[in-house]
This record gives sequence, C-alpha cells and structure tokens, in this order.
Amino acid sequence: MMDSSKLDHSAYFGRIHGILMYKPFIEFWDDVEAFEARPDDIVIAAYPKSGITWVSEIVDMIHKEGDVEKCKEDAIFNRVPYLECRKDGVMNGIKQLKQMASPRRVKTHLSPELLPASFWEKNCKMIYLCRNAKDVVVSFYYFFLMVDGHPHPGSFQEFAEKFMDGQVPYGSWYKHAKSWWEKRKNPHVLFLFYEDMQEDIKKEVIKLIQFLGKKTSEELVDKIVQHTSFQEMKNNPSTNYTILPDEVMNQKISPFMRKGIVGDWKNHFTVALNEKFDTHYEEQMKGSTLNLRTEI
Repeated sequence: MMDSSKLDHSAYFGRIHGILMYKPFIEFWDDVEAFEARPDDIVIAAYPKSGITWVSEIVDMIHKEGDVEKCKEDAIFNRVPYLECRKDGVMNGIKQLKQMASPRRVKTHLSPELLPASFWEKNCKMIYLCRNAKDVVVSFYYFFLMVDGHPHPGSFQEFAEKFMDGQVPYGSWYKHAKSWWEKRKNPHVLFLFYEDMQEDIKKEVIKLIQFLGKKTSEELVDKIVQHTSFQEMKNNPSTNYTILPDEVMNQKISPFMRKGIVGDWKNHFTVALNEKFDTHYEEQMKGSTLNLRTEI
C-alpha cells in the first residue's frame, strides 16, 4: 500500500532547495529566482491555507480605495497574481506580473529564503499572514481532496502525519512560520495573525491601511470589513474560485472557502492525534517566541 502512495507523491511533487513543491512550478523555477521586483511591489505571503485570499482582497480593496465594483471586475488570482504558480497555460504568475501595471500586488507561499532576492534588495513591503497549524492542517486536507494536482491525501490522520513531517507542498509549516517571524522587526514586513483578523477585523484592516501608507477613514474601513467578510467572499465569484472549472478545483467535494473559522481542528483531531501533534509542535517550536492561538 505504502509504495503506491509514494509513487503518487513523486508523480505530483519534486523538491526545490530540499522543500517539497509542485512539479510544474519546479520546471520553471529559474524564472522565479530571476524575478525582477519593483520597489512599489506589495508582497502578500502565507503558508498555504492560512487566509491569503482574505488578506489579498483587503489589500486590493485598499489599493482601489474601497471601490467594490472595481474589485469585482476580475478574479482575485488575476488582480493579485500567484508568483510561483505555473500550470499548463492556465496560470502563469510571472507572466501576469510582468504585464501588470505598478503597484503590483504579489501573492506567494514562499518562505523568506525562497522568495526572489530582488524583493529584499528593493525593500518591498511584505505582509505575512500566520494561522495556527491545527486549522491549517484541516484546511490543507480539504484542499488536497478538491484540487487537481494533488494525490489522494489518505485519511486525515495520515495527512496530519505528513504535515508534521513537512511532506506537503511548501514543506514544514514550523520552519515557514518561524523564518517569517524572524523578519517581523524589518520595518518593511508586517506580520499578521489569522486569529486576530477573526477576532477584530477592523483593527487589522486599519493596521494594513497604515502599513501601506494610505489614509484611513471610517468609511473606507467599514466598506472593506463589509466586502471582505467570509460570507461575502464565499458568495463572490471574483474571490471564491468558482470561475475555475471543476477539473481544476472541484467545489462539489469541498468549497474553496469552506468555513473560515478558528478551532475547526476540534472536529477533526482525535484525542490521541492532538496529544501527538502538541508534543511534536513543542519540539519544533522550541526557542521561538512565536505564539499562536488555536481558539478565540
């Protein structure tokens, strides 16, 4: 049994600098590394399934001064291209970005080490969104089930073990979160928590507006909060990925925007898995001051 799943794995993923990654992305990795940033690029980074679409929509709303209609003119993955994504002509983040007028909003799941060097050299503004690992595992599991380009993840328990070992695309969540956390003192980096956004979205939106050097107003904040609520985004074709065909993303299996809550892990983790995960988590995060809430 194990052998076939290993075969599955290697058919979909390879490694880049030791990190598990989608094969089509690796094929054109030179283009990623050579990517030329512009000083006014805004990088929006997160480990997969941490709420990056949510922050991307907020940042785009800030850029468009709260104009909802302008934001609805195109899908989020065209307004905020996914840098390293490359899929048979359907998606090509680098090509999209090269053709885009400044200031560009750039989505990426890369760790600071893998991010093209020119973003650091040009002192681009970067936003990193961090979400607690337990909820990330659950969301990633459903993503594996519904998105073409993934082998079957097996049981939730099996997937959680793979996640703990960093045997998922983009590698270890622990390393990813810790290395971005170490960048938080850089004045060009804003480190956000998904749980804070769930608890007090207004406060986080104001933080983003200020970080991006824009004028904040009650009206703008209210518009953004209203337009980027989970229910609004779930029902909005320009953010919920329903534009993509079923063979790319099958939302009949699981919607792309599934629950958007904190603590859904409690519905998936057994007591034993939770204990194992906690022990492993402590080992992995030893020495780091990064603290995440698993409930609010």
